[in-house]
Amino acid sequence: MIPLVALGLPLLRKSPTRWARCAPAIAALPWQQKRSHRLWPTGDELYEKTTVTRIEKDTPDVLFVESYSRQGFIISGNRVIGPCAVIHWSILHWNVCSYKDISYESLSLFRMLVPKIEILVVGTGDRVERLDPTLLRLMRQKGIAVEVQDTPNACATFNFMLSERRIVAAALIPVTAN
Repeated sequence: MIPLVALGLPLLRKSPTRWARCAPAIAALPWQQKRSHRLWPTGDELYEKTTVTRIEKDTPDVLFVESYSRQGFIISGNRVIGPCAVIHWSILHWNVCSYKDISYESLSLFRMLVPKIEILVVGTGDRVERLDPTLLRLMRQKGIAVEVQDTPNACATFNFMLSERRIVAAALIPVTAN
């Protein structure tokens, strides 16, 4: 067998340095195909029908907050007057007038739910109001995270968490000015 050096062919161990110098020039060759999406159908795609397969059906019993006002809320087409507690399957009247009325007793409903909720989103009206830190600590000890926000943001957060299939509840106080 004749050695490669005798034939005038370079050895492979010498070639990586030369390839490393030429790599940027090789990578930018104009004839290389660029990634893109086709904007027109080709071949049999012109005559095929488009089909959609639903993997998971949407559950009709999930409640989304559609809008809020000074009077209350519209939740999945249901008009609710005043403060309310929204769990992903039901709407309940919440007997508080303002954020000052929120206490350990007023949040007892959320501690008794089965399955246990992960997050309670509290909407305190027009502004974010500070709740009693001991109340928040007691809820955290029960395994429930409490997110306190103004009501518009609390409605959006509740809807977003529901869309992620999280086990969440909302305690909402209507805004005073709209």
